[in-house]
Amino acid sequence: MSKCRQVFASKLYDYGASWRILRPASVTDQILIKAKRIRSLEVKGVSMVGEGIYPEFQAIVNYGIIGLIQLANGYADTVDMTADEAMNQYDNYAQQALDLMIKKNHDYDEAWRSMRVSSYTDLILQKINRTKEIEGHDGKTLVSEGIDANYLDMINYSVFGLIKLDEG
Repeated sequence: MSKCRQVFASKLYDYGASWRILRPASVTDQILIKAKRIRSLEVKGVSMVGEGIYPEFQAIVNYGIIGLIQLANGYADTVDMTADEAMNQYDNYAQQALDLMIKKNHDYDEAWRSMRVSSYTDLILQKINRTKEIEGHDGKTLVSEGIDANYLDMINYSVFGLIKLDEG
């Protein structure tokens, strides 16, 4: 997460909180682009632009947190958040994701460690499809968790992928 945070902070310096104009559905589509690229690289085994899977998982973590910020604050027509405010919110949602991960790791006995990285990609794609369905219902569900829970799961699956890639 510290590596993801560093990328987020650097992009925040370069671009400001320009992502504040994104509606949550657009954030979901950004995550879709990243997840589909990961899957494409996993299947093809080669990158034509020289960037690998690792930065794409980092981007999913960061867009997932952006999505949570946008859900909580709504989108804006202009950049209305300072870098310090953005980083404080980033840290808040990163902590929420970690807290959820710790709880689920307890209940699932760290099953993620036995999984393949490609399974995280597929699960993220599944969560994106679920999120898009919920967005199509104006965020309402009958019995399922909401968009925020799906963003948190996408963040955590990406973190698992990053850990596995770091471990080799």
